[in-house]
Amino acid sequence: MIYKAGSYDVIVIGAGHAGCEAALAAARMGCKTLMVTMSMESIALMPCNPSIGGPGKAQVVREIDALGGEMGINVDKASVQMRIINTGKGPAVQALRAQADKDEYHKEMLKTLLDERNLDILVAEVEEIETSDSRVTGVITKTGAWFACKAVIITSGTYLKGRIIIGDLAFDGGPGNQFPSIKLSDSLQKLGLKMGRFKTGTPPRINKKSVDFSKMIEQPGDERSLRFSFVSPRMERPQLSCWLTHSTGITHQIVRDNLDRAPMFSGVIKGKGPRYCPSFEDKVVRFADKDSHQLFVEPEGRATDEMYIQGLNTSLPEDVQVQILKSVPGLENVRIMRTGYAIEYDYVVSSQLKLTLETIQVEGLFTAGQINGTSGYEEAAAQGLIAGINAALKVQEKEPLILKRSEAYIGVLIDDLVTKELDEPYRLLTSRAEYRLLLRQDNADLRLTETGYKIGLVNEERWHTYQEKLHILENERTTLKRTTFTPADKNIAEFLASKNSAVLRDRISLWEMLRRPELKIEDFVRLGLISDNDLDILEQLEIQTKYEGYISKQKEQVQRFEKMESRHIPDDINYDDVYGLSNEALQKLKQFRPHSIGQASRIAGVNLADINVLLIFFEKQRRK
Repeated sequence: MIYKAGSYDVIVIGAGHAGCEAALAAARMGCKTLMVTMSMESIALMPCNPSIGGPGKAQVVREIDALGGEMGINVDKASVQMRIINTGKGPAVQALRAQADKDEYHKEMLKTLLDERNLDILVAEVEEIETSDSRVTGVITKTGAWFACKAVIITSGTYLKGRIIIGDLAFDGGPGNQFPSIKLSDSLQKLGLKMGRFKTGTPPRINKKSVDFSKMIEQPGDERSLRFSFVSPRMERPQLSCWLTHSTGITHQIVRDNLDRAPMFSGVIKGKGPRYCPSFEDKVVRFADKDSHQLFVEPEGRATDEMYIQGLNTSLPEDVQVQILKSVPGLENVRIMRTGYAIEYDYVVSSQLKLTLETIQVEGLFTAGQINGTSGYEEAAAQGLIAGINAALKVQEKEPLILKRSEAYIGVLIDDLVTKELDEPYRLLTSRAEYRLLLRQDNADLRLTETGYKIGLVNEERWHTYQEKLHILENERTTLKRTTFTPADKNIAEFLASKNSAVLRDRISLWEMLRRPELKIEDFVRLGLISDNDLDILEQLEIQTKYEGYISKQKEQVQRFEKMESRHIPDDINYDDVYGLSNEALQKLKQFRPHSIGQASRIAGVNLADINVLLIFFEKQRRK
């Protein structure tokens, strides 16, 4: 029997990384919000690698933080190791990565959710989305509770008809031994949403006490204090090391000998897996010329002996997993604590979404995270934040928030989702961003804090801190440009000689001098030429100086790009009236319904000739 259980502005289904950000955003923006989860223990769960960040992903976490989201703050509290990777490359691809204590991450996020006054949490399973005239009106749980609402955000991750696969063993289940969600997927299909089937996987977890670390290479964290959030205090804490080892020829032979038992090759697994995070057995087959593959043994927390083996995702039978592990240097006497597995799940085909992450078919229904065909905690959290923001703005009858590709990696992520056909779980890469030199991890606050403040997620205290930072940056930039030296300045001449830097021939400013690759801004601090500011400010100044020319060129490219983005396409356009489009372009434009000429140009199958046809059509319409 169905009964009326309550009424909310926004209901969030799911409490993973997308669900947490969505619920917090909606609640903090003033909406009465309900988050429904099938288990309190699954809130902010890290069923795969308990790590946050890396190339592309670190930039997203910083953007979430700049907009007023929670992931960066939370991982700063729960980290057991932090390090900057890609330090030998330019700032566009350098990235912060943190290994997190997964239990601490869960506890800290749960506390944050419980402390939010506009947010309620309910343990239940939502089985049906209720609508009227193609608009969301409420949700119904397995126990018959009916909750009225104005907007629903589904962040169900990999739970929709989840199926766990280990060798020839297969059973219904969600990640981390949770229950799957079965009927919600059917409800979405009844609403007219097209669903697909993807697969992902996870490696076995092993007992730390059974590992011989003397046969591995230690991977320590950085010595300096690092952080994801621009407002987290800099904390000194003991760091746990990760460890590098490699598979061997024996390891690969074990895999080849058991391919007939591998679900990936026997046909048991039907869903498509992520190309950038393949199973170990897939790597052995695809890269048969490789004698070994890197394997990272990483801690799952401070209070557990469980260790995660990055690079060894597998769905092979448990007995084969044991053989594989014992063939790896340092793991000869290993003991498994959790078996690796693959999981198949339903997802929503993301071309059915608007740039707000609202579904085209049902007004007020938003989807975010792995249900949209993406992979990764960071991608999920970013989508959850944007869905939560736009659900709140819709309830409040305000203009939506749409981030451009030139503004944020989050803009790249969402634009890719709604304009590209996914044939595998989507992973955000730095190469997907055309303007990645502008979208660095260090300047996310400069790009997005004002946006977060305008929509109400960045509070006054944080806004004041940001304004102070801008003031310091401007003052120090002025100092660098106005402070000059001549060849006659002996102290500077001695300093340049100590750095094997060319002697001065003319008067030069500190700003120009800092462009020299052998000079660092910390050198100027030690010489007392500029103030000893926070690490973030010094980093920002140095990048602005050394890459000034490249940054200016990218800004010019953005200006040209935005001309195409500003050419809006009416929502009610009938593409059959546009004479001259190729058959493929006509089909794709009808399917994706792009919002601008720029977005249309990024759809596979729409070529330059088709774009010119569209421009001519709109010009004729304008003249009429």
